[in-house]
Amino acid sequence: MRFDATGKVSLDHIYTQPDPRAYFTQLRRLDYRVPQEAKPYFVKLIDEYRQARGVEVPKILDVGCSYGINAALLKYDVTMDAMYARYHDERAGTDGAAPAETTAALLARDRKLARSHLPVRRTRFIGLDTSASALAYALEAGFLDEAVHADLEQEEPTAQQRARFAGTDLVISTGCIGYVTGRTLTRIVRSMGEHRPWMAHFVLRMFPFDPVEKALAQLGYETVRFDEVHRQRRFASEEEQALVLRTMKEAGVDPGGLEEEGWLYAQLHLSRPAGTGPSGPPS
Repeated sequence: MRFDATGKVSLDHIYTQPDPRAYFTQLRRLDYRVPQEAKPYFVKLIDEYRQARGVEVPKILDVGCSYGINAALLKYDVTMDAMYARYHDERAGTDGAAPAETTAALLARDRKLARSHLPVRRTRFIGLDTSASALAYALEAGFLDEAVHADLEQEEPTAQQRARFAGTDLVISTGCIGYVTGRTLTRIVRSMGEHRPWMAHFVLRMFPFDPVEKALAQLGYETVRFDEVHRQRRFASEEEQALVLRTMKEAGVDPGGLEEEGWLYAQLHLSRPAGTGPSGPPS
């Protein structure tokens, strides 16, 4: 196994395949579940935004969207378990078993899913990611309505990308903060002029959110972190757990009773323009 500078196992290869099968096969083994954990909070936040701003079809930007999983869960009300069952087949392509389904056939099934499931929530989803192949799949499948292929940690958004961000109502993420910093989020917000979207980020406890909070505060945001913790996934190995625990202890985060027990945990950080929303979680 390869590990990144934070001690987490590197899973970069699962985000760059032409379809989501490697993504779901690997993450199912680790009981990856944070999109499902985040879903009810996002649903409530979407409803609150509709009521507060009178926006019938909110425009949602998913940062680090990969194959459009959050969009699929929220638009079509599917579950992570259903997605795992849809894409994961241990037998496919092995000796004596049926050959693996082609990417084209898988896309056809997903387009059928998108056509046959009327959106339970009227939303417009934009995906932002550094993986062109994941974005292309999510767009063709019908999970995303628009896509932005960019690394905003390294460069400012182009005129075309700023046009796609324009009018965004909500910015969400499930697990990319720590690799994505306040630099990306502030570039997104500044690209919209005076408009300020609401934000909801599920952030691993091992990554301090303070620098992001300070960057957003300079743009007029107030941020609340909620104490409730949410399981993201199991550790991939004892070595990964040991490395992450060391990183957490160096950062002054106590892993006792949580990460010490074998899971990575995330917390919700909600950022809204000062004075425009309640200070508590989505109710």
